[in-house]
Amino acid sequence: MDLISYAELAVLLVNRPDRLTGLEGVRTLLEESGRPPQADRLAPGDLDALRGLRTELVTVFEAAAAGDEREVVDRLNALLRRHPVHPQIAAHDGEPWHLHLTEGGRFCDQYIVGAVMGLATIVTDLGADRLGLCRAAPCRRAYLDTSSNRSRRYCSERCASRANVAAYRARKKVGQDSGGL
Repeated sequence: MDLISYAELAVLLVNRPDRLTGLEGVRTLLEESGRPPQADRLAPGDLDALRGLRTELVTVFEAAAAGDEREVVDRLNALLRRHPVHPQIAAHDGEPWHLHLTEGGRFCDQYIVGAVMGLATIVTDLGADRLGLCRAAPCRRAYLDTSSNRSRRYCSERCASRANVAAYRARKKVGQDSGGL
């Protein structure tokens, strides 16, 4: 079971609040995440559930960015209690038998369980410091650090490049200012 892909559902939800304005936006979100078949199961009540989950996940990532591991764990445990996991064996798309976290219930139940279980697995296997918020101002998008050396600090290459260019220009300006004295 690829729990990192489940955790990426949490990141996607946190980073795309613009997709939670209506069911069509959620369908687009699912297409962007490579899960278009799930869109057929969307119901109006799913939208409110996903908005609520997004709010809770933002606080998980904020706690992780602040280095508050206990808060991350407490919040994830609360979500796990509210949304219990129901694993099932499945085979599809020519893949061999494998586990899915839930097959039944509403669409939002599947999404919530997958996202929360994915984050819980990353925290327990790799550490809460693997969840982060982009350090490029003013971005603050969520990311998962799955690098081997725990070095990720930005949500994307674009933000990393923008931050590096800004830091270079700041150093250059300081050098020019101090050179003129």
